Amino acid sequence: MLGGGMPELLAGNNPNERHIPRMDFLVLFVFYLTLVLISGVMICVCSKTGYLKGPVRRGTQIFSYIIPECLQRAVLRLHHYLFHTQNRTFILLHLTLQGMVYAEYTWEIFGYCQQLEFSLYYLLLPYLLLIVNLVFFTLSSVTNPGTVTKANELLLLPVYEFDEVLFPKNMRCSTCGLRKPARSKHCAVCNRCVHRFDHHCVWMNNCIGAWNARYFLIYLLTLTASAVTMAVVSAVFLVRLVVVSGLYQETYVDDLGHLQVMDTIFLIQIYRRSQRNRQESQALLSPPRASLLVPLHTVPKRRNRRGHHPQS
Repeated sequence: MLGGGMPELLAGNNPNERHIPRMDFLVLFVFYLTLVLISGVMICVCSKTGYLKGPVRRGTQIFSYIIPECLQRAVLRLHHYLFHTQNRTFILLHLTLQGMVYAEYTWEIFGYCQQLEFSLYYLLLPYLLLIVNLVFFTLSSVTNPGTVTKANELLLLPVYEFDEVLFPKNMRCSTCGLRKPARSKHCAVCNRCVHRFDHHCVWMNNCIGAWNARYFLIYLLTLTASAVTMAVVSAVFLVRLVVVSGLYQETYVDDLGHLQVMDTIFLIQIYRRSQRNRQESQALLSPPRASLLVPLHTVPKRRNRRGHHPQS
């Protein structure tokens, strides 16, 4: 096996047959993720230093000649709608992605962890965090972030001191015409001045300001906690599965005919193959929910450390 490809046992195969190494989904995903992270870091560094201004300008000019004008206008309109107007697109996208993650957790992890006799409290903790997270997500989205109006203008002016640098005194908003309290800013998307403005969040379809910042912070904390909890439960599940099945004591023959000891990548691939076989069997025969533990047809023949089959 080269590059994490799924190994196959060579027993019964033609010895003259050429084995072509191949990369599977896991390795390709890790490679893709690494490439994206490195590219992102390089773009951030180069954009700060100004190295990319010339190439980006020239690339934009080249694409402007290649891409039709109608398509350019459509992309610009879509970009303006998504990021410069109030809309619920990212709210729906957020809820869809979160629902997909919890559906995968429920289908792949929850039921099998019950078979391994995990504590129900640990398994239900992500769902409890999800409820809290959705509550504060809603509060962050619908709560007034601190809109400056003529009615509360005089009340908000003395809250923070004016530094006469970033926040000069008696400064008026050129759009609203109101006196701007210190640390306030006019949001071009919401078209209002927001007290203690932090940023406009497209995922909330709302500004984050003085009156909803605490809800937003709790939302971020619960979102992080739910992700960490599901990651820990999944990791413990995989470790216990390996210990119960005894796969860590096995060996296999890779595509090049070399004896290899079970490693983490190989065990994950066995688990993925067992899941595909189980789903295919359920689709064809519709049996009751099968047990995950050690699908024998997915585990390579056991060999001792010298590569010989144990005597029966």
